[in-house]
Amino acid sequence: MHRWRAFWHSRSVDVTQLFAHEVYGGYVKKMAGEIDEHMAAIRNRLKAPQSLFERDFVERQGVRLPVFKNAPQSLPHLFNQYCTQFQDKPFLIDGDVRLTFGEVHAYAQRAARQLVTHYGVQKGDRIAIAAHNSANWIIAYMAILMAGGCATLLNGWWTGKELADGIALAQPGIVLADPERTARLTGHDVAARIVTFGHKHPADGLAPILSDASASDTCPETVLPELTGDDLATILFTSGSTGRAKAACSDHRAVVHATMSFAVKYHALSTTLHEAGTPPAGDQAALLSVPLFHVTGTVATMLLSFYSGRRIVIMPKWDAREAMRLIEKERVTFFVGVPLMGHEIATHPERVNYDLSSCETFASGGSARPTDHILRARESFPDAFQVLGYGLTETNCMGCTNVSEQYLAKPTSTGPANSPLVEMKILGADGEALPAGECGEIAIRSICNFREYWNEPEATMEAVRPDGFFLTGDIGYLDEDGYLFIVDRKKDIIIRGGENIACNEVEMALYGHPNIAEVSVFGLPDDHFGEVPVAVYRPASGITMNEDELRAFLRERIATFKIPVRFWEETGTLPRLGTEKIDKVALKARYSQNWERARSAA
Repeated sequence: MHRWRAFWHSRSVDVTQLFAHEVYGGYVKKMAGEIDEHMAAIRNRLKAPQSLFERDFVERQGVRLPVFKNAPQSLPHLFNQYCTQFQDKPFLIDGDVRLTFGEVHAYAQRAARQLVTHYGVQKGDRIAIAAHNSANWIIAYMAILMAGGCATLLNGWWTGKELADGIALAQPGIVLADPERTARLTGHDVAARIVTFGHKHPADGLAPILSDASASDTCPETVLPELTGDDLATILFTSGSTGRAKAACSDHRAVVHATMSFAVKYHALSTTLHEAGTPPAGDQAALLSVPLFHVTGTVATMLLSFYSGRRIVIMPKWDAREAMRLIEKERVTFFVGVPLMGHEIATHPERVNYDLSSCETFASGGSARPTDHILRARESFPDAFQVLGYGLTETNCMGCTNVSEQYLAKPTSTGPANSPLVEMKILGADGEALPAGECGEIAIRSICNFREYWNEPEATMEAVRPDGFFLTGDIGYLDEDGYLFIVDRKKDIIIRGGENIACNEVEMALYGHPNIAEVSVFGLPDDHFGEVPVAVYRPASGITMNEDELRAFLRERIATFKIPVRFWEETGTLPRLGTEKIDKVALKARYSQNWERARSAA
């Protein structure tokens, strides 16, 4: 029996009936309202004076914003505090590598001292990571921050050219890359020192960082810099409507408070379970199946695990069968991924062969989940909290969260704004806030928001209003209970299984083909990925082309996940708007019918 239902004395309700109209319209909505009130009461207790989450205010760029008064002032302070508190507890499980909090912290300190002493890293220097998930990725991230550097997280799925472009944009002095990413960068003009590290035990894999040919010891005397909340902490890359990645910079205060905001939710859920007499498992473990270069991987999974003393079970690459094996073997209690990942587990033909009963939280983000996916997830993880989150790179994953019966009551909503730090408005065309039920652009304000786009002041001014609200580019509305419903996107972005794809970028890559005369790229719905990119093109006069040729051409230029899944050829000029731009809306409407017929036939 699900713990929420046990807590709310609802033992007779069958989980398979929760989506029935009578339940949806009555019982579940009533329960969701009670849970809202109960969680609010817990959060109010957590904000009491002298508590970890006691609230205070700071002024940033003339705007007064709420903060947690007793939060660590920087990420190294957070590392020091919780790695000391949980020193002997297991922390990172990466294949055969198993490290405690204390061991991880010791390796990170040693690497940080080497970065300062032998690589010349100074406070504020940008140091990039280009690698797949591993224990050494996490240690490298910690070391960069402890050395006073800004952790610049390159997308590990990028091609060599895309990696080189990201490096050129953020201008890091050093790139810590694994062998695969180093190989991709070969032949590209990169104005940064590339240091290659491996994914074995840190004593071996991090040897190039932990030691130096000129070093006679491990630099125990090196004093690491003291950091404040205002110091630059991270740069993450986000696709924009122009098709060119932007480098979103955040200070330590923003990232720490995003982590602590998740901790509030974690603590409130834990408190509720304890009050219900069904406490969570004492040995908490998270499956890290999403990339660490995403905010979901770094903030919601990795950094939150420091606060909670939670083990992290690392997957270098997503595979549903391997995920189930690890959940069973390591007794994983927390799973988070894009909707496709959870759906693959729920529908996997070998699902019945694995015991997934340890999983207490089943979270999703990055794109919407169809209602039938939620029901499948409840069947696969019957005792788990179902969670849907909404946040962006620029908000350090902060936005909304929809949990358990709240989620069942409003399965198409991303939930209310994350209390107590996040404010949310729906803005009309005139920039004024709209009332409940009216659609407009979603705007988010909190201390967790990014500071700026690196070296792009105009883009920063376009995205951040003078009052501190970040314009997300998403269109939605708030209902009478303050729950957010996302209905569209203002930006020309496709979200394929949680990955952003800028249509313009794919179009520009296709226009690089000498035989493409016109092309338009847009997204169409997909049961697994939410939506996928497709392309409509007109070849040059007298030329015949095929899909395989275009895919092969694109593989050399953009990441595989950005390549359209379908190409349609037009013989005449593509439809135009009055501005002479290609009428993408008309094309999408035309081909949506063919697409839906093909999906129905499949």
